[in-house]
Amino acid sequence: MIKSILFVCLGNICRSPMAETIMRELILERGMADQVMVDSAGIANYHEGERADSRMRSHAADHGYDILHRSRPVLEEDFYKFDLIVGMDSSNVRDLEYKRPADSESRIEMVAKYVTPPQPCPDPYYGGAEGFEFVITLLEEACENILKHEIL
Repeated sequence: MIKSILFVCLGNICRSPMAETIMRELILERGMADQVMVDSAGIANYHEGERADSRMRSHAADHGYDILHRSRPVLEEDFYKFDLIVGMDSSNVRDLEYKRPADSESRIEMVAKYVTPPQPCPDPYYGGAEGFEFVITLLEEACENILKHEIL
């Protein structure tokens, strides 16, 4: 049973903080906040310490979410601290596998495993409003399925 989840994207300002926020809400709704730890991080430290992208925060607010996370990079200790590490796309997963210490028991999965049809979560950073909306919808489905198949 999964007790800790880390969501990872490239810069930790769009996709992974959105996934973290959605999962926190789902866990809170089910009264499990003290049972499951959730966080997010980025492969790169481009935006370390910054809030999520303002467009992502705006679209999230339209869906009733408040993204409070501040960007941080994936750390070596994350591979020992989290049971499940979920990368948003194949590049994220490849980078996570490369960074993972040999003795880590964390399971690394791509978000595509948890959505139908299976697909990576595209980076909305360089796109328009539709991209941010698509990411939220995809991550809501993924988080529900992670909760149902990995935690409950």
